[in-house]
Amino acid sequence: MTQILLFAVTVIQRPTAMLAFATIVFATGTAAWDAEQAGAADQASSGSEVVTVRAEKFGQMPDGTVVQRFTIDNGVNVRASVMSLGATLQNVETIDREGQWASITLHRETLDEYLAGHPLLGSVVGRYANRISGATFRIDGETYDLTKNAGKHHIHGGGKTGFQNQVWAAEPFTKPDQAGVRLRLTSPDGEAGYPGTLSVTMTYAVTTEGRLIMDYRATTDAATVVNLTNHAYWNLAGADTKSTVADHVVTLQADRYLVGDDKKVPTGEIRSVDGGPMDFRQPRAVGSRQSETDYGIYDHCYVIRDWDGSLRTCASVHDPSSGRTMRVQTTQPGVQLYTGNPQGLCLETQHFPDSPNRPEFPSTLLRPGQTFRETTVHTFGVRDD
Repeated sequence: MTQILLFAVTVIQRPTAMLAFATIVFATGTAAWDAEQAGAADQASSGSEVVTVRAEKFGQMPDGTVVQRFTIDNGVNVRASVMSLGATLQNVETIDREGQWASITLHRETLDEYLAGHPLLGSVVGRYANRISGATFRIDGETYDLTKNAGKHHIHGGGKTGFQNQVWAAEPFTKPDQAGVRLRLTSPDGEAGYPGTLSVTMTYAVTTEGRLIMDYRATTDAATVVNLTNHAYWNLAGADTKSTVADHVVTLQADRYLVGDDKKVPTGEIRSVDGGPMDFRQPRAVGSRQSETDYGIYDHCYVIRDWDGSLRTCASVHDPSSGRTMRVQTTQPGVQLYTGNPQGLCLETQHFPDSPNRPEFPSTLLRPGQTFRETTVHTFGVRDD
């Protein structure tokens, strides 16, 4: 397969500044990739290291739509599988201190299990991740009413119409130091109540160095709001061990968090973490004080320290039993720590919940001519101690 690599500049409108990023645009050559070529593989090599992409049919939707799975493997320490349903990070495998491979994300083994229902395991959620109060917001004096799927509120794009429940178009790509899959989805004007036709591109890549890159882009033909995240549940001890994540040691680069009401909708207060159970500025076991939180678990959006839209570390996780480590970097202003499932923790990089109704929060407004672009990078490793 002929590969063409181009560089482009994407301009992002942010409330604090206009930022320009150099980013890679991938083209897969003149011939269209055949979606029915189950098992077809491309390679990206750097010296003796090779990253491969293997495509296969994962299953079929009730209406006959084929769901594909792409397995991206750097052959050293990271293997990731991506499913076209929900642009889902279906599985991630890494090695422990003994060099043994294991899955470190909660997942299902078959498409039928996903279709039976699951708690957003690795899915991309949108148009708006997290909550919008009252399932309504205003743009330029116009009120838009959204699907109510969390009591009187809206969450994660509105349930059945959310991005996690749609099959995305997908194609693999390769580069000299990485390989991956690019997925596309068009959300029509009025879907779940959102204005504007939104065109979304989600890119997953695995690098030779052991990084998993998630890159989000979106454009619109009318003013709308956008907030995209990945909802993976991580268990560095091994998802198949059935062990809890209570002993996972977490560090967050955050001095403050958003206070929520009893429905977990932001009140507008941004509170210091200083000294309390919300404080992860120093490494601490995630289960050590969670019973002291207002919800009895962590389900809070943390404000990333010194956010300016550049890629910066927001979280680190270490599992003492296996030695596995994970560092999370993002361009987003917040990270939602969620521990509602004892077998996995979520670190959902995102804009703040209810931002469309909170002008004091970083803006999630996207207008025609602008490009929404956010990036999150997971770097995996091991420790001997």
